[in-house]
Amino acid sequence: MGRRILALSLLALSLCILIATPILAFTPAGTRLLTNAGLVDTPTPIVIATPTPPPAPKLVLTVHGPLPKTSAKAIYLVDMDSGHVLINIDAETPLPMASTTKIMTALIAIQTGNLGQTITIQQDAVNESVLHNGSNAQLQAGEKIKLKDLLYALLLPSGDDAAVAIADGLGESEANFVTWMNLFAQRHHLYQTHYADPDGLNWRGSPNHYSTAADLTTLAEYAMQVPLFAQIVKTQTYSIPATAEHIAHTWYNTNNALLTAYPGMLGIKTGTTDAAGYCLVFAAIRHGHHLVGTILNSQSESLRVDDTEKVLNWAFALPMRPPVA
Repeated sequence: MGRRILALSLLALSLCILIATPILAFTPAGTRLLTNAGLVDTPTPIVIATPTPPPAPKLVLTVHGPLPKTSAKAIYLVDMDSGHVLINIDAETPLPMASTTKIMTALIAIQTGNLGQTITIQQDAVNESVLHNGSNAQLQAGEKIKLKDLLYALLLPSGDDAAVAIADGLGESEANFVTWMNLFAQRHHLYQTHYADPDGLNWRGSPNHYSTAADLTTLAEYAMQVPLFAQIVKTQTYSIPATAEHIAHTWYNTNNALLTAYPGMLGIKTGTTDAAGYCLVFAAIRHGHHLVGTILNSQSESLRVDDTEKVLNWAFALPMRPPVA
């Protein structure tokens, strides 16, 4: 009798174990019980990382359709926001660049001179424009004018007299100053640019005074990052009152046709000689887009304005698309 009871008890225990095993193994309560008893390890949860989507490419002005028709011999246009070249027409060809030369003259003056220093106007500066039919700021020999004011005389009326006065005052001679100009050009990788004078009049007829539309645009991009330069080239009129050291002067920007009529125009510098034709280095902003470019050898002053407007209107109307890889 005792053996039968023992056998039945063992059978009952076996049935309980059979029933409890799946409960312990496959239910949350059983898992917790076994884990707490130290009979199983705590499972490590598997975390599936959610991949980070790549950022959407920034849309940029994208060339589409035919280029605008202009009278200019060379054109270069860059989107300053993306660095993309939008127009390149003979932009690597060295050409005379007339008074766009003064961009370099102004940069060297700003970066090496003391803007408050006084420069005495020498007779050679006056002769530069008077004897060679150059543009001038109506400076007079003996006047003493601060360098900052001479920069306006240089860049607004495109004073050849101001260019020579600055070269004399900072470099002690035109030759020394021109050496600085060429060193600066090399330092900024303007390898198709060379200067023979500080104003671009080049009345001596030197074959070593030239640049390209691409180089001038590169120089302009750099120059527009210099606050004083950017401020001067968009100024329409600048006056200094008479003092004991100089007469009164009022200077008007040679680029006023565009500064007053074209929305978003920021400057930069006109240039005109028989050899160079009608030139313009320019910058403009519209709809948040910053453009900088150069037009060399347009056929007349009015066509230079027309060419610039055509180029800018075409560029600002370009579609915004992802950049091509």
